[in-house]
Parts: sequence; C-alpha cells; structure tokens
Amino acid sequence: VYAIGGVMVDKAIGDAGDIDTAIITMKLSNGALAVIDNCRRSSYGYDQRVEAFGSDGQVSIANDTASSAVLSNAEGVTAEKPLLFFLERYMQAYVNEVVEFIDSIKNDTDVKVGVEDGLAPVLIGLAAKKSIAEGRPVKVAEIKAQYGIID
Repeated sequence: VYAIGGVMVDKAIGDAGDIDTAIITMKLSNGALAVIDNCRRSSYGYDQRVEAFGSDGQVSIANDTASSAVLSNAEGVTAEKPLLFFLERYMQAYVNEVVEFIDSIKNDTDVKVGVEDGLAPVLIGLAAKKSIAEGRPVKVAEIKAQYGIID
C-alpha cells in the first residue's frame, strides 16, 4: 500500500491533525492493481463510484441518486446529485445484513461476511496512514505484525 495525502480543502481538518484528500495505490495478493481516491468534500454531493478494469472487460458502479433519470439536450447533460446522508445511501444494505444475520441464526449457517472481511479494510487503512506518515509503501503484513495478528 502506498498513499499520499494532504490538506487541500479544509484547514480545520489539518489543524486537527488529519488530512482531507488522499490517493492510495495497492498491489493485491493476486497481482491486480487498485487505486482509491478520497476527499472529504465534494461540491456536488457524496461521490462513491467504483470502476474495475480487466483484460476481459470493465464494470462501473455509479453514485446512488434519488432518480436514475439523466437529461441530455443542447444545454448539456444533467442528473441529480448523489444521495447525501449515509442512511439514504446504505439503508437497503443495512436491512440486507440484518436479514442475512437472522437467517444464519435460524438456519444455523455461516454468514457470508466474516471477521477477515471486516479486518481487511482496517489493515489497509492503517497501512495507508503509515505510508502517508513515513512516505513509503507499507505491506499489510507489516501492519499485521505490528498488531500481533497471525494468519
């Protein structure tokens, strides 16, 4: 994990000892490359798109909006801003998680998402934070060792 970041839009974030903008590059265990662009502020709403490119194609996931309508005319292309509040963006995901959890209890089955799935983004985030602080790439294995996490 290699990350760079800084205070680009909100001085108060820097005064609090944090950053508001970061770019993270990663080489995944299967050799794939990943890039994450983060900024705490977007003038048009909460932007959380995903794009994945591979040798056989590409997939994109757009921002959730209140309407999927996009107006294209001589004036330009117009669409609604992304949903702002996290409950609007994730309500159905939260419902799905609870339903699956209850189903796993009722049917005595494993949940699809395990501890490792929750731990992985935390480790990547800690590696990115250390990378920014030290100006060097940081392996997730280094973070695991630092916290005594054994595979």
